Amino acid sequence: MNAHQEDGHLVITARKEDLIGSDGIPRHYTSARLNTKGLFSQAYGRFEARIQLPTGKGIWPAFWLLGDDIDTNPWPKSGEIDIIENIGDPHTIYSTLHGPGYSGTQPISSKFPLPPGESVTTGYHLYSVEWAPNDIKFFFDDHLIVERTPADLPPALTGSMTTPSSSSSTWL
Repeated sequence: MNAHQEDGHLVITARKEDLIGSDGIPRHYTSARLNTKGLFSQAYGRFEARIQLPTGKGIWPAFWLLGDDIDTNPWPKSGEIDIIENIGDPHTIYSTLHGPGYSGTQPISSKFPLPPGESVTTGYHLYSVEWAPNDIKFFFDDHLIVERTPADLPPALTGSMTTPSSSSSTWL
């Protein structure tokens, strides 16, 4: 099993092992993810996790929220809030928003170089987002990384998404 509890911590492990996925594609590594779909849904509030991340070639650890209406409102319309993503560099993290008109290769993203001497791999850090009707604030160890508002949306969308639907995890 690639996810288990150990000394009060959730441990997710990547393993080099062959697996043919449900899509029929062979893969050479396995890992785990936690999916709260159907178990937890909330618009607004503070979402946080204390995480020590791995780094290495080919991995992309992340902590993110996805709209709970994904089945009827496919991504990116359902929205996505990436609280933290790490793409190989243990000294840099990203916080990103995805939605219609700002997804895939054109998200609303912030690159955050960690303070000197800090690394995602050397200890646990607190990654969090505070989400309110008209702003989203991203934090690293309770230090504000970036604040986003509807004014940060692409010009064609600004002003049209100032409040989320009751069943979505972003302004959409």
